Amino acid sequence: MLHLHIHPENPQPRLITQAVERIRAGDVVVYPTDAAYAIGCQIGNKSAMERITHIRGLGPKHQYAIMCSDLSDIATYAKVDNTMYRLLKNNTPAITTFILPATSEVPKRLMHPKKKTIGLRIPSNPIAHALLQELGEPLLTSTLILPNQTDPLDDPFDIETQLAKRIDVFIDGGFGTLSTTSIIDLSGENPEIVRRGVGDVSAFE
Repeated sequence: MLHLHIHPENPQPRLITQAVERIRAGDVVVYPTDAAYAIGCQIGNKSAMERITHIRGLGPKHQYAIMCSDLSDIATYAKVDNTMYRLLKNNTPAITTFILPATSEVPKRLMHPKKKTIGLRIPSNPIAHALLQELGEPLLTSTLILPNQTDPLDDPFDIETQLAKRIDVFIDGGFGTLSTTSIIDLSGENPEIVRRGVGDVSAFE
C-alpha cells in the first residue's frame, strides 16, 4: 500500500499527481473528504469497484455515488432539468449526496437496480477537490465504514492497520471525522431527505 501524507489545506501537487496515476492504473484509494474518509476508484473499473464492494460488505441494492469536482459534468451522468440544476448549483459544494436519475453513461452496476439512480456529491475538501481536478473525471466513492461498524474509520493509524493489505493507496490528510453526509433524493416529484448527516438540508424541507 502506498501511504501518501498530503497537507489537508495545501495539497502538494506532486503527491496528488502520484495518487491520480495510481487511480488511473486501477488502484483502490482511501482519501479524506469534508465529512468522513472515503474509499474510491475509477468509475469504469469493474474489478476495483468489486473490491470496494467486498471491503465495505455492500449488498446488491446499495446506492453507489460518484464524487465530482463541480457541476460541469453533471449532464453526462445525471438527468437534470433547469430547475434541478439551479437547485444543485445553489446548494453545492456541500456535505450532501444527491440521488439523481442516471444517464446511460453511468455503468449499470453503479445504478440502483430498481430506481436507476446514481448518487452525486461535490466536496469542498481541498485534497478531494485537487484529486478530482487532476483526475479530470468523477470518482466512484463510498464512505469508509467497514462491515458490522456504524461509524467511519477516522484515525489514519487504524486505517493503515486494518486496510494496508486490502487497498492500494492511502491519502493521509490527518484525523478525519465521524460525520456522514446528508442524503437527498431528487429523483422523485419532491425532494426526500433520506439521511440527516452534517450537510444542511433546510433548502429541501
